[in-house]
Amino acid sequence: MRILFVADGRSPTALRWMDYFIPRHEVHLVSTFPCEAPAGLASFEVIPVAFSGAMAKHSAGGRGLRATLPAAWRARLRNWLAPVTLGKAAQRLDAHIRRIQPDLVHAMRIPYEGILAARAASSPLLISVWGNDFTLHAGSSPLLAAATRQALAAAAALHSDTHLDQQRARGWGFSPEKPWLVLPGNGGVRSDIFHPAAKPPRELRVVNPRGIRAYVRNDSFFQAIPQVLASLPDVHFDCPGMQGEAEAERWVQRLGLAERVHLLPQLSATQLADTYRAAHVMASPSTHDGTPNSLLEAMASGLLPVCGDLPSIREWIEPGRNGLLVDPGDAQALAAALLHGLKDAPLRQQAAEINQELVAERADYQANMLRASAFYEEISGVHA
Repeated sequence: MRILFVADGRSPTALRWMDYFIPRHEVHLVSTFPCEAPAGLASFEVIPVAFSGAMAKHSAGGRGLRATLPAAWRARLRNWLAPVTLGKAAQRLDAHIRRIQPDLVHAMRIPYEGILAARAASSPLLISVWGNDFTLHAGSSPLLAAATRQALAAAAALHSDTHLDQQRARGWGFSPEKPWLVLPGNGGVRSDIFHPAAKPPRELRVVNPRGIRAYVRNDSFFQAIPQVLASLPDVHFDCPGMQGEAEAERWVQRLGLAERVHLLPQLSATQLADTYRAAHVMASPSTHDGTPNSLLEAMASGLLPVCGDLPSIREWIEPGRNGLLVDPGDAQALAAALLHGLKDAPLRQQAAEINQELVAERADYQANMLRASAFYEEISGVHA
């Protein structure tokens, strides 16, 4: 099968998904952000969209924006202005599709990969919905709302990481008669990498793996830390993906947390798994989400999830049974939940056992990618 992915080529979620298909099919990638070409591709091209060059963390513009604008404001600015900038990018993608003649185009996210592909693709188009495409982005500006509807009308099929987003998609114009699939965004969890520690860690540690994002209430997270330390002064807090982020650095400095909060760089999957196994609790105070890959990986690693109370998260977590859910904007409630999780060893053990079964049943990478492969064959009409 000849597959063209339209995706952020830096995204671990997109890369994990493509990893399965690269050795099995002819895979092409158009990345909407500047990046290095993943190994094994038949072709690779960068078509920046929606200010992606300026927004990138390591670009000159990206460093300036990250230092001066919080993540929520950057996302808001992009959603209002970006839809009008896609014309030339769509022309470039259309020409690329005509050269490649793919059996299937898979756009991984609605804004702006799905919107871009819908304006260009003549091949069958599969669009993936990632966690907050509907709840955070689609209604954030009139132009983006219209573009979302156009993309879903053009899509031949839809993949989402929650059942709830399939319902939402129908409200945005996706026909329920078209093929659809619900699987974790990156395919699922690799149990050879993410698994519980052989022995419980000695130090009390909390991991917040969400980084600096517009939909994660890291203000609540950092404000909760002094309240946790007032009761358990020896707790450490590990924050992958926050090293060098001005927003996180300001909170650590303002609250005097340098001895207990560790702002870490982006970690590889194996490094992140090791970080999880050294901890007891995972914190995810998000206001918008689908099924975060970090949640499934933390569950597989034996951590107790403490998450924002969202309908999508309730597809995985039953409060008080295999995790704790809180108002992500309430720092006091978040602190109380973190303390509950750190102090209640029987709850952590119960949650770990339940979550191991859930991940094995619904989030196994190999099993899910076999389902994804069959879905590709259904959409494209090409059978391996």
